Amino acid sequence: MSQSKISMNKRFRIGRVFGVFSALALALVILVGLIGCSGLNTTEQDIHSLAFNIYQQQTISDVKAHRVFQQMAQEDELIFNSPNEWTPKHILEGSKPTKGILLVHGLGDSPWSFSDLAVALSEQGYLVRTVLLPGHGTSPDDMLDVSAEQWQEVVHQQAKQLEKDVSGKVYLGGFSTGANLILDYAYQHPSIAGLALFSPGFKSSVPFQWITPALSKVKPWLITPDSDVDVQTPVRYMTVPTNGFAQYYRTSVLAQKLLEKPYDKPVLIVATEHDSVIDTPYLLQVFQHNFTNPNSRFIWYGKLPVEASDTSRILVRTDRIDAQRISQFSHMGVLFSPDNPLYGSQGQLRICLNNMNAEERKACENGSPLWFSAWGYHEEGKVHARLTYNPYFSWQNAVMFDVLGG
Repeated sequence: MSQSKISMNKRFRIGRVFGVFSALALALVILVGLIGCSGLNTTEQDIHSLAFNIYQQQTISDVKAHRVFQQMAQEDELIFNSPNEWTPKHILEGSKPTKGILLVHGLGDSPWSFSDLAVALSEQGYLVRTVLLPGHGTSPDDMLDVSAEQWQEVVHQQAKQLEKDVSGKVYLGGFSTGANLILDYAYQHPSIAGLALFSPGFKSSVPFQWITPALSKVKPWLITPDSDVDVQTPVRYMTVPTNGFAQYYRTSVLAQKLLEKPYDKPVLIVATEHDSVIDTPYLLQVFQHNFTNPNSRFIWYGKLPVEASDTSRILVRTDRIDAQRISQFSHMGVLFSPDNPLYGSQGQLRICLNNMNAEERKACENGSPLWFSAWGYHEEGKVHARLTYNPYFSWQNAVMFDVLGG
């Protein structure tokens, strides 16, 4: 082979390598650019309040028009997936409640998440309201193009309205993603008297969450909806588009930024050692260093890590209860009473999709004796469904009332 041909081939190979490198570099630049543009800022725009009854009726109409109804009576599902209000007893006609709380659900969930907590709080004299975050309550497809800014807007709108409708203290409560959204409002509004945070999603334990804002542009579903598995139930989505995870991630980044500064109002955090979704060691660190009020409490279900130093404010209960066939507590179970008609110990709904083992799922669906756990747990010789209730629910409520002051 002539020297000129060798040189030409060498240049061709170098050019091809350079071309591949350039393409990868360009892809990386685009990826970084997309991620860089994915930040969520604390809401500074002027969001006006909206009367709750108007907001409620508008939302109910939207859910009714677009929901993919499941196996239950449509009227029941409509109630489960719509904003609701619980008014305390013994209010004089024409007067306002003396305290109130707004409760915000998590990713893929519905206002029904607070059906047990809301009753308990209203019995303590709170005006209790829930909201439905955009993209929820209808079909998972409706989350393909939703934004965290839309979630922020609803929370700010209804938190402001609640402050108008209550004569005294207003509190905020949130589950998972909802905890991030109420944190945003609370840091901006010192008038908020305290927070109740259930499995707060400040930081995910799932790897590579940071890539979801970019990935959602090219891969709409991380887990493609499967006809063999329910996509949704009467009260929640069982799968969400990549964009749903991306918007959650954006709220978590904002929460971590906010938590660089202390928060001095009373806060209740409830979390489980074996939560499969959130970074619980980070929660413990944040509680001990950033939630400075002496009346704040952290309820920890499981074995307390050695990193826990603020033991006077941390309350521990075991999360393995063999007598009730509970191997460990779950991310979602902390919200519900054992008496809940759908999710309680004798509830109608069982979440059999608790890991990727198809045989265990089928055994659960076919009525095998069950144990209960967080997502992903496996123990030889046992079939596990998701734990969807909290055996310590009444005790947890008593702690919550103490933290919030009544």
